[in-house]
Amino acid sequence: MNQKNFKFLTLITVFFVTVLFISNIVSTKIVDLWLFVFDAGTLLFPLSYIFWDVLTEVYWYKETRKIIWMWFGSMILLSWIIILVWYLPPASDRPFQADYQNVLWLTPRIVLASLFAYFVWEFSNSYIMAKVKIKMKWKQLWVRTIWSTLVWEFFDTMIFVMIAFYWVFDNELLKTIIISNYVFKVWVEVLFTPLTYLIINKLKKSEQEDYYDYKTDFNPLKID
Repeated sequence: MNQKNFKFLTLITVFFVTVLFISNIVSTKIVDLWLFVFDAGTLLFPLSYIFWDVLTEVYWYKETRKIIWMWFGSMILLSWIIILVWYLPPASDRPFQADYQNVLWLTPRIVLASLFAYFVWEFSNSYIMAKVKIKMKWKQLWVRTIWSTLVWEFFDTMIFVMIAFYWVFDNELLKTIIISNYVFKVWVEVLFTPLTYLIINKLKKSEQEDYYDYKTDFNPLKID
C-alpha cells in the first residue's frame, strides 16, 4: 500500500484528532441526560471508536499505529499548554482567571486518563482487530467491531473514569458514570455498525488497498 495514493487518510485523521480534542475539553462537565449520567465528552467520544474501526480495516495496523503516536503527542501538547497558561500571570484588568481555572483545572488530568486508557485500549484493540481480521479472512466485520467494543470499552471506561475523576466525585457517582459511559458507548457502536460497514466498503474501493506483509506489521511500538 503506497501512502501517496491515500485520498482520505488525512481527512479521517483530522476528524479523529478533533473529536478527541473536543471530548477531552468538554469532559470537565458531568451531564445528566435521560437515563445517563456521564462526562460530556462521552457524547462525542464514541465516534473515535468508529474512526479506529475504519482505520484498522482500511489502512491496517501500520498506518493506525502512526496515527496513535501523532494523537498521543498532540494531546500531551494540549495538556502542557493548558498548564502553562494556568500559571501565566493574568492581566491586571482581566477578571476571569478564576473562571479559566474552574473550567479547565481537570483537563490535564482528563488528558492523562485519556492517554493512558487509549494507549492500553487502542494498541491492544487495533492489534487484536487486525489479527482477528486475518483469521476470519476479512469477513464478518460486525463480529469484530461489536466483540471488541463489548470487551475493550469496559476496560477503557474503567481506566479513564478512575484516573480522571477519582477523589473528585464520590464513589456512588463514579459508579454511575462508569455504567452510563459503558452502556452509551456500546449502544453507539452497535447502532453505527451499518454506517461503519458502508464507510469501510467505500473507502476500500476508493483507496485501492494493497495488503501489508502481516508478519512484519504487528509491532505496536514501532513508529515507521
